Amino acid sequence: MKKSPNVSGVRVALREATSDSHHRVDALFSSYRLDSESHYGAFLTAHARALGALESVARPASPRLPLIAADLAAMDLAMPAHLSLVDPDRDGYRWGLLYALEGSRLGGAMLARQVAPGLPRAYLSAVHGKGGWVAFQQALDQAAADGGEGWLDDAVQGAQAAFALFAAAARPEKVAAHG
Repeated sequence: MKKSPNVSGVRVALREATSDSHHRVDALFSSYRLDSESHYGAFLTAHARALGALESVARPASPRLPLIAADLAAMDLAMPAHLSLVDPDRDGYRWGLLYALEGSRLGGAMLARQVAPGLPRAYLSAVHGKGGWVAFQQALDQAAADGGEGWLDDAVQGAQAAFALFAAAARPEKVAAHG
């Protein structure tokens, strides 16, 4: 993947390169019952551990960390310490992180429907506005076109790092939710 990325294939390449990691993260979080206050609290806590680190490096246009903090506060849960993430300060890497973060908004919309009535859901309900996902994809394509050699490799590394951080965040909370 050393050459400049083919813009039409950037998302396909990212999706294919991260498919196993994405499935692994989905499997880790699928055991949380979002209709259970304790499981949902553990789910939010795990996401907050990863989200704080990811957003500080990725710098998304619409951060969700304040939303997850509000949800946790509404449940009388403390905001957890964030995991750490090395910032290699490469544009492609940052876009890979954003790819995973913005993609997670799509899944959040479906998960929000599983949350028990009366529990806060600002974080999971923070979906893209009309045309937001398409605009993100266009910006990703443009960044890839401008990125040059090595950009796609960096983007894959960033997306993989995001999935790895979510997986690491899920493990300690999973034990607490099921223990």
